[in-house]
Amino acid sequence: MADTKREIERKYRSDESGLPDLTGVAGVAAVIDKGVAHLDATYYDTPDERLARASITLRRRTGGSDAGWHLKFPVAPGVRDEIQAPLSDTVPRVLAGLVRSRVRDAELVPVVRLRSDRDVRHLVDAEGALLAEASVDAVHAERLAGGTAGTVQWTEIEVELADGGDPVFLDKVEKRLRKAGVRPSLSASKLEWALAETGGLKDRRKPRGRAPETAGEHVLAYLRAQRDAIVELDPAVRRDVYDSVHRMRVATRRMRSAFKSYGKLLDRAVTDPIGEELKWLAGELGVDRDQEVLTERLTAALDELPRPLLAGPVRTRLRTWSHARSGGSRRRLIAVLDGRRYLELLAALDALVAEPPLLKAAGGRPSKVIPKAVRKDFGKLTELAEQAVELSPGSDRDLAIHEARKKCKRTRYAAEAASKALGEPAIDLVRSMKTLQGLLGDHQDSVMTREALRELAGQAHAAGESTFTYGVLYGREERRAELVELDLPVTWPSIKKSMGV
Repeated sequence: MADTKREIERKYRSDESGLPDLTGVAGVAAVIDKGVAHLDATYYDTPDERLARASITLRRRTGGSDAGWHLKFPVAPGVRDEIQAPLSDTVPRVLAGLVRSRVRDAELVPVVRLRSDRDVRHLVDAEGALLAEASVDAVHAERLAGGTAGTVQWTEIEVELADGGDPVFLDKVEKRLRKAGVRPSLSASKLEWALAETGGLKDRRKPRGRAPETAGEHVLAYLRAQRDAIVELDPAVRRDVYDSVHRMRVATRRMRSAFKSYGKLLDRAVTDPIGEELKWLAGELGVDRDQEVLTERLTAALDELPRPLLAGPVRTRLRTWSHARSGGSRRRLIAVLDGRRYLELLAALDALVAEPPLLKAAGGRPSKVIPKAVRKDFGKLTELAEQAVELSPGSDRDLAIHEARKKCKRTRYAAEAASKALGEPAIDLVRSMKTLQGLLGDHQDSVMTREALRELAGQAHAAGESTFTYGVLYGREERRAELVELDLPVTWPSIKKSMGV
């Protein structure tokens, strides 16, 4: 098993003077000497340093209080999520899985060995509670693979916030350190510094690319962002981080939508097969997500019901039903992410952005080419929305609203891709589409929830339980859908007017 913790720390350059006196920091009652720890860490990466390029570190460390394997993902400047696993001779399988979207088929090899003598101080408050750990690290780094073989030495100060601590405390410590002449480190991690000083990461960094100029370059930048999102969200999905599955699914939809909206700029012979694979991945991701949305909606609906309307073991029935429908789906999703088909999709996405299948129109001016694609999507949405408004309530209208919702998403994503090229008009369209998508999405959620309630009521009836509460909830969901249908003829003309249609 691997354990996860949020690491919030800051690093500073140090000289022979060591750690300045921190007893004057507000809130610090004492600085306790915890002695010197001898740490020996070997960092692993691919030969071309794919993890380092993404600011991800994977190490095997002995010594200190947390010997073992440590995998760190960046969250924000000075903030990382650290996943720990027990010591072993090889990279633990769970950690290897978490970096698979980066590593792919490459081998993880030792690249740097860091040996540190860590002089540790605990900063505690008046009650003896730990506020932060401050240390002076004398580091000796040895390059093991890649770059220029050799060694480098330096000394740095590290201040790590205690678990659950207020990050503002680190500002107080930094103020004290700066007053003593201490300045922040030039590198975010020891590994980054070691690689740079031994001819690795620093020498291979690519210069910042120029701003997109043609219509194709703007669309390509959008596609690249979605590819990056899929790769970056992979570890979070494997760890079941909140909303990560939904965000990855949205990235697949955005990319598929861009393929279709900008089919005049991109060769569909290349993008269509990739789009089908993205559709497959979105479907696999949706198994958990759709069930999660339904369960949350039903739970919230039960919470809103007055107690007299709760008849029978409704909550227990809901939990049983939800568990049965999601049973095994988590394991299935991990198997998908570990599978060859997913790896081949990632490779195809890399190839797409590296050598984009741009057509002649992609070389045109963004202000001329891109609006045509957006207007075309908006025109199709107009047809579907007006058709839905004209239909009588029932299954046909439900289906028409659902189709309009899907086209609304496509129009929104087309406008997102156009926002940097077209500016405020595209941004305004994105806002309008978000509003409409929320309205139509609530209607579709109601349709799906009513289907779930019929299933739950059937199971309850078969078990001899009361079905009264399911009927109450069904009626409320019907009313929610009716309100959307009443609102749509008002909202849609307003959106068209705001778009100048």
